[in-house]
Order: sequence, then C-alpha cells, then structure tokens
Amino acid sequence: MDEIRKSGRGSNSVQLRRYNERIVLQILRRAGEASKAELARAVQLTNAAIGAIIQTLIEEGLIVEAGKRHDGSRGQPATILKLAPRGAFSFGVRLDRTSLETVLMDFSGQIINRRTHEMILPEPAKALTILTDDLEQLRENLSEGEQDRITGIGLAQPFNLGAWLHELGLPEAHFKDWEKYDLASALEEETGLPVFSENDGTAAAVAELFYGVGRQNDNFLYLFLGPAIGGGLVMNGDVVRGVSGNSGDVAMIPVPPSKLPTANAPRQEWDLLLARASLVALARHMSPDNFSELSRTDLRQAIEEADDKAREWTEDCVSALAVALRSAFAILDMPLVVLDSDLGNDFNTSFAEAMASAVADAAPESRTSPQMATGSFGQDAGAVGAASLPQFFNFSPRTAILTGGRSLGPAGSGRSEDRAGFPARAARLGSHLATPNRL
Repeated sequence: MDEIRKSGRGSNSVQLRRYNERIVLQILRRAGEASKAELARAVQLTNAAIGAIIQTLIEEGLIVEAGKRHDGSRGQPATILKLAPRGAFSFGVRLDRTSLETVLMDFSGQIINRRTHEMILPEPAKALTILTDDLEQLRENLSEGEQDRITGIGLAQPFNLGAWLHELGLPEAHFKDWEKYDLASALEEETGLPVFSENDGTAAAVAELFYGVGRQNDNFLYLFLGPAIGGGLVMNGDVVRGVSGNSGDVAMIPVPPSKLPTANAPRQEWDLLLARASLVALARHMSPDNFSELSRTDLRQAIEEADDKAREWTEDCVSALAVALRSAFAILDMPLVVLDSDLGNDFNTSFAEAMASAVADAAPESRTSPQMATGSFGQDAGAVGAASLPQFFNFSPRTAILTGGRSLGPAGSGRSEDRAGFPARAARLGSHLATPNRL
C-alpha cells in the first residue's frame, strides 16, 4: 500500500472516486432524480462501481431513495435517487451599497430563512455585528445534529465598495472604510466557520449555474440589475473569474451618457454602464432629492404601476445595456444572456423582451444576437449565490479534484487553481469541508 501511495496511483484513485461522486451529485441536481442504471450510464461506470458510490453518498446523508419507478419492463422496479435536502446547509451573506441580507439554505437550493436590512452600508464594525447576530438567529432553525452539516458561509459583495459613488449618486457615508476591511476574515473569526468570498455578480452566476438555467445550459453571460448592475460569465459549465475576479463585470463597459435630466454628468465624453443600468439611477430619477429613502419595494411598486418616470428610466437602461451587450457579444460570442433583477418576475420578463429587440436592432451586418432568458431567483439571486459558494466548492466536480489541486494554469504562477480560476480545495463533509476562499 505504501508503494501505491508513493507512486501516486492510490492517490489518483481516491481523487477519481471523489470526482465521480461529485458527478453523481451534479447529475441529480440537474435532473432532479435518477435511477442507479441511469447514473451508471451517465458516469460510464459499472453497476458495481456506481453502487459503491451511491452507498457512500447515502451513508453521508447527501442522497436519499425517493421511491420506485415502473418502466414497463420485466424485473424489479428501479429505485429512484435524489439529493437529500437536509444533507448539507450553508449560510449566504449578500452585502451591497444599500442593503445587508443573510440567508440559510439547504442542499437542494431552497432558502430556509432569511434576515434583511435595507440601509446605506454602515461602518464595518456595525455591519459585522448585524451579520453575526443574524447568523446566530438563522442557526437556530437547525437541530444540533444539522448544525454539524453547515458547509460554511458564502459572502457575496461588490468589489471596490468605495468607488464609483459619483456615477451612482451615493453619499460618501462609510464606503471608504470598506476599502481595506476584510469582512471574510472577520466573519470567520467571529463564527468559526469557513468563509468563501466572491464578487456578487459571480456569486449570482454560480447560483444560476448550480440551481437555475445552468442545469440545461453550459455557456451564458449572467446579468443582475440591482443597486448597480453586476454580472458573471459561465463557459463550458464552469464559472470564469478572470485574473482579478472581475470577469463578466459589464458595469465597467463604456456607454453613451444618459439623456435623463436626473443623471449625474459623466466625467468623460462617455459614461459607465453602471451609471445608467442601476436601481440607484431609477430611484434618483423618481425622487432626485430623497432617492436614498426609496426601498426595493417602492421601486418595484413604481414598475408595477407603470409610473412614467419608471418607464423613462427603463427605456434609458435598455438603450445603454443594448450597446454594452453588443460589445460583450463581439468578444465572447456567447449564445445566451440571462437577465435577473430586484424588481420582480413581471419586470424581468418584459425587460428581457425589450433587451432582445434592442440588441437585435443594434446588430451589425452579418451578425446574429444571443438569446435572452430570465433568471431563476429574482431578488434572491445574490443571497442564493452567496449561499451556493460553500456548496459549489465542496460538491462541484471541478477539474482540480482530478489533479490533486495542482495548478492547471501557467507554471510558476504560485497558485493552485482549477480551470475556472478558483483556488483548489479538496473538501469533504466530515473533514469540515473546505479551506476558506481567500481571493
């Protein structure tokens, strides 16, 4: 046995087994349920091999039997398997410039409970107190045994919180205090749980990949219209981060200045997309003097009532985003754009239809346009995205599992990463899962 370990074959076998286990979990997550034979065919394993994997996952409490299926053939009916909703849990913390939200999520992607605070982001120490109190209250929704199955805390927040306040029309407040504050480390120290930190747009894209349209689509650009627009890029069934974690950051795409009288004057001849495609811009257009007092509920109500100012902002937002998407499509050649927002399903549907028309109208000669789809989570996207991070890192069949965490990137880079750019982790339920994300 020692010789096998020294040769690496024993280690490779363990890694392959782990990879196949995660493939099984991914198939069940995408399909909802499957039989042993279907899993064996999908993973291309023998019945004996897939049976051993299924037994391990059942013993670990990650999958359960969900009845029998009679397909009309001879023999015993097939046992149907599915994910165990209470097989694992995770916390999600969504932080942005105008709100704080904390959720508890189960293994099936369902939110068990939440805590929400709509406010201009307070100083770090006050925010930490609010979040740790919320986490403790959410933990009480689980039994003592279930608390041992918490995989960690996912933290989703915009990068550079103190930047672009002029474009967003926000007060200085305490945003600059966040530039050098490491909330992930502070939460980890306070709670004792591993914290997985990510850009909020990328985190929401992880949720869409893990629990939404990503179950049927491996390539898409994800956009979320919140206080500012955010985005994430999914290619070949994996999230692409980029060198600095800003891949899919459409907010920084230059666009023509807004024609709305309430828009801040741009600093250049052009403006940034986030200045026009943001709920802050909507609130400012509706109430220039008191826009910070408008909640998401107020904005959603204005959209539902077809308020004239809400309609004017929507037209301006669509115009700006159409230009940005033509630029993105020219570089990425992606087949699908997934649009989500804090404004509700009716808005998302009409917005996607308007975007499809605007992007097609702006198409250059001999060029097609990507399809438009609505997101799966609406205002929950950021929170589900945050809570998805611990489960993504612990249970997704990433390439690094097969390479023992060795870097697939340039030699000598000094980082151990998989093809998506995430720091590699060999995590298992029972070894407290994973090393926290330090991006």
